[in-house]
Amino acid sequence: MTNKPAALSHLKVLDLSRVLAGPWCTQMLADLGADVIKVERPGAGDDTRHWGPPFLKNADGIDTTEATYFTACNRNKRAITLDMAKPQGQALICQMAASSDILVENFKVGGLQQYGLDYESLKAINPRLIYCSVTGFGQTGPYAERAGYDLMIQAMSGLMSITGQADGTPGAGPMRMGVALIDVLTGIYACSAILAAVESRRQTGQGQHIDMALLDVGMAVLANQAAGFLNTGKVPQRQGNTHPSLAPYQTFETADGQMLLAVGNDGQFARFCEAAGQAGWASDERFRSNTLRVQNREALIPLMLSVTRTRSTAQWISLLEDKAVPCGPINDIGQAFADVQVQARSLVIKQPAAPLNNGEKAITNVASHIIQTVASPLRLMGTPPVLHRAPPRLGEHTDEVLAELGLDAAKVAALRAQGVV
Repeated sequence: MTNKPAALSHLKVLDLSRVLAGPWCTQMLADLGADVIKVERPGAGDDTRHWGPPFLKNADGIDTTEATYFTACNRNKRAITLDMAKPQGQALICQMAASSDILVENFKVGGLQQYGLDYESLKAINPRLIYCSVTGFGQTGPYAERAGYDLMIQAMSGLMSITGQADGTPGAGPMRMGVALIDVLTGIYACSAILAAVESRRQTGQGQHIDMALLDVGMAVLANQAAGFLNTGKVPQRQGNTHPSLAPYQTFETADGQMLLAVGNDGQFARFCEAAGQAGWASDERFRSNTLRVQNREALIPLMLSVTRTRSTAQWISLLEDKAVPCGPINDIGQAFADVQVQARSLVIKQPAAPLNNGEKAITNVASHIIQTVASPLRLMGTPPVLHRAPPRLGEHTDEVLAELGLDAAKVAALRAQGVV
């Protein structure tokens, strides 16, 4: 994070999304310098402000009522509160949309039409507007009007069916991912689509409607597993930490725990065998190619386990590190953040939380303290990500944004008294 020019500093984003997929997308845009204005419900805000525990701690180390979840995807944004169910709120959103480049929303299909805030209505005001809708199932099809959450899509897409221990083993059964991966990936895909639309607008002068669906993304990211099914008709199965097309590519027991060995080609396997004192395995007719190793996995893995258990995880990592054989520890999240490489890449950001300063009724007792988030992984050398603001308090920038729209303090106070902001 530097003071160099930001790649997207010329773009203004109106963020009507909440929870994870939409906010993840808009945080990516904000990290790249876009001015993102997040609109939330007065008095309540984004659902994730309340999704806890865990909760943020105040300066005295005491839990507050503000969930840490919200901080994961709302850095670098300006936050306002606005009731779009009220005509005055709708008028203000239309006014902001008229001067925005991008709008991101994740209401149910047709949910914003009743307020005159759907794409066609706002396109009439601003033909250059890029309007991104994020839903569970998309704008078309028999499921279009259904609500969609990440876990539901993990189940429906088949992702859970290939995640977890194999049938017949302890703990077998479909398993959810440890994070809302489909939401996160949908946010990333949405950001890519938006940037493509920005480039298209540069050539045509016209905005467009982007239809992002969690289910579409869930199916797309099945990747090699989908390709295997579509081209062979064979339904992939769960197989724990092993790989359907590579071997050895899994966890292995060591003298003091476990390690991850990810052998992706025959050269890596030969170098592992040499280092392990078992050079003959590489020329064994059962193991001399990856395809053969996959076919003879049940013979190979017990042999390897008899060797991997003779050294500690750290000893294996040290032994293989200079031999270009991918090998590493299986960290918990605390160990991952303590890793020297993670620290060297400055992947933790610390920002002071701002005090409430605009009269919005507080929903948290957070005192001035530091909020920590994970840095953007986008490392552009010429226009790197920027760091403007900590995840905002509810309504933190309401007065500031409304002043930019031409409303003076008296008008803002009147809107607040009416419950519009």
